[in-house]
Amino acid sequence: MPSIAKPAVLHPSAQRNELGLTLRDYEGSMSTLCAGCGHDSVTAAIVRALWELSVEPHKLAKMSGIGCSSKTPAYFVTGAHGFNSAHGRMPPIATGANAANRELLYIGVSGDGDSLSIGLGHLCHAIRRNVRMVYIIENNGVYGLTKGQFSASADVGTKSKKGEANRMAPIDPIQLGLSLGATFLARGFSGDKEQLVPILKAAVAHRGFAIIDVVSPCVTFNDHTGSTKSYLYTRQHRIRATETDYVPPATEILTEISPRGETAVTLHDGSVVRFSAVPADYNPSDRLAVAKFLQENAADGRIVTGLLYVDEATPNIHEMNNTPAKALTSVPWSKLCPGAEMLNALQEEFR
Repeated sequence: MPSIAKPAVLHPSAQRNELGLTLRDYEGSMSTLCAGCGHDSVTAAIVRALWELSVEPHKLAKMSGIGCSSKTPAYFVTGAHGFNSAHGRMPPIATGANAANRELLYIGVSGDGDSLSIGLGHLCHAIRRNVRMVYIIENNGVYGLTKGQFSASADVGTKSKKGEANRMAPIDPIQLGLSLGATFLARGFSGDKEQLVPILKAAVAHRGFAIIDVVSPCVTFNDHTGSTKSYLYTRQHRIRATETDYVPPATEILTEISPRGETAVTLHDGSVVRFSAVPADYNPSDRLAVAKFLQENAADGRIVTGLLYVDEATPNIHEMNNTPAKALTSVPWSKLCPGAEMLNALQEEFR
């Protein structure tokens, strides 16, 4: 079913951001997903975060693969660039686009099937390269487009709508990211917009590859008793590892800092992410400690949410490869292609 354009109706009292744009300016087509789908709540959080950050729509590139999740980019920021890739191939497409034009903000929206099954290898290399982008995994544990089979993120013992139990161990994108050196890892819940919006804003400001694993229940195939990715189960078993407060640069803070604040990480652009940890000793910059904390809670069936790990010291793909500060799309042809004589001289260096 094709997406339906929203009517151009704007309330006269609608708030405007620094660019003079309203929330409606960051919306897209009307959703054709199932009523109550968690993915639509993720879309609403993305819209809110981009509006609050005053992101210029023409400087945004939306990327996706295949699956219910990959329809999400159609539902926010109509005026942005976009590319819907083949199944599981969004990470290399985004890598290439980022290499050509580093001046755009890249937001990739994928699913647990698209990222953790057919696209797993591509995701791993995007993590290793530390491509600067926001990578959102809308995680519901099933293949919604093909009638609800278990995906690679389904927990052991979780039951399908027909009552069958999954026996295979899940692939956890957060643990995967920790093992591969990911520099920004967060987990959210589509039913908690209050927590998800500041996580998204921090991810946009991050200098590298920011993974946000969002538990986003499938109301058609995986929102029943026995499912570990239903709305009820997630609400009953979720714990917030961190309360995140994103503070943009050059913004006066008029309210008092919460006494629970224990850790503050300054991002490369001068913005600050403040953490109020629920566990008193939680340290979002200690990779091994975070991995242990997640493993202990997973063993008890708890779903840990929040901005779980952040590293601002590791260089991104452009810094590692010493690429020009300007986007390659704006570099003159004479510099990109200096001619046959220069190419021959370069080849001689490798003889």
